[in-house]
Amino acid sequence: MRRTVLPNGLRVVSESIPAMRSVSLGIWAGIGSRDETVALSGASHFLEHLLFKGTTRRTAMDISAQIEAVGGETNAFTAKEYTCYYARVLDADLKLAADVICDLVADSLIAPSDVETERGVILEEIAMHEDEPGEEVHDLLAATVYGGHPLGRLISGTTQTITRMTRRQIHTFYRDRYTPPALLVAAAGNLDHASLVRWVRASALGGGEPADPAPRRTPTRVATRAGRSQVRTKDCEQAHVVLGCPAMSRLDERRFALGVLNNSLGGGMSSRLFQEIREKRGLAYSVFSYTSQYTDSGLFGVYAGCAPGKVPEVLELVRAGLAEVAAHGLTDAEVARGKGMARGSLVLGLEDTGSRMSRLAKGELLYGDQLTVDELLSKVDAVTPEDVRTIAADLLSQPMSLAAIGPLDDLPG
Repeated sequence: MRRTVLPNGLRVVSESIPAMRSVSLGIWAGIGSRDETVALSGASHFLEHLLFKGTTRRTAMDISAQIEAVGGETNAFTAKEYTCYYARVLDADLKLAADVICDLVADSLIAPSDVETERGVILEEIAMHEDEPGEEVHDLLAATVYGGHPLGRLISGTTQTITRMTRRQIHTFYRDRYTPPALLVAAAGNLDHASLVRWVRASALGGGEPADPAPRRTPTRVATRAGRSQVRTKDCEQAHVVLGCPAMSRLDERRFALGVLNNSLGGGMSSRLFQEIREKRGLAYSVFSYTSQYTDSGLFGVYAGCAPGKVPEVLELVRAGLAEVAAHGLTDAEVARGKGMARGSLVLGLEDTGSRMSRLAKGELLYGDQLTVDELLSKVDAVTPEDVRTIAADLLSQPMSLAAIGPLDDLPG
């Protein structure tokens, strides 16, 4: 891994993989939905759409056509603590990709007509999300646990905030937040770091006054709510339920034990909850557990989608399963299997340049270090059954919050 900080504070990190014939390049902004006020809820995601609509040098058609003309692809995504704009191209076309992506991030016009066009697109996206209760229920759990905290808000914003947001508000947010010190260029594949730095410096993003890099996000106290329930009645075939609770932050060293616990509880077809609820009893097609981790907080959840009449039994089984693991932990065999899943997913998830680029960026932007794959594997290997039992007792003994969507009148908390 190579790292360079430009005079304007922009960071450039890269990993050379000569065996590849492609390169993935991303520009990451350390800005996400949790950085927005209530009135600006959805501004980061709105920007994600608008930055592809044109710059002083390129139209929206130019941006897409120039990348697609060389067989590449480009896209973006917004999360609660960051936003990423990326391209994947052949190694010979990295200079072009760097110029295009740097241009759209640094010099977007945010024309009033484009704001109105994308406003309509985003409102349709929000409506589409509301038609997918299996996805929507996870946002409902976050709102249940985090209440009014920004981590509990929708990344997309709401129909109300998107409808009311003005071009001036979005443009001000863009110019105030998308400064070089808050941005990071990450690339992985068959590349030369010095050449990449030279191309970035020559781009629209490489100039400006000297500045130090922005400090990493500082952990704060995040208030959470335990044992709450929210049921959203909706006319759909299945009921979608999630039981969850606050969990560890991404900087907590216990996150490796949490990953093993999550794998063993509901991370695959051999997991305890999948076996109990689907394989033995046939109560649900989809059942799994998951974790979401942020700078200063986290979330653990167990999801199941089932017939409305089966919801009480499914919830009873999930609660009983969590209580059993909280009281007695997992077996040594389950811990070993969970560790194996963690090792495999870590290594297999780095088999393409996009994943390698993301790992570089998140290490720099979110963790402030770059642990090697071997170092990460060592941390997984170091997890003991006792570590997993301890974290299970701490985590799963909390009062669980419930989020549910479907043809349901009410459910017990």
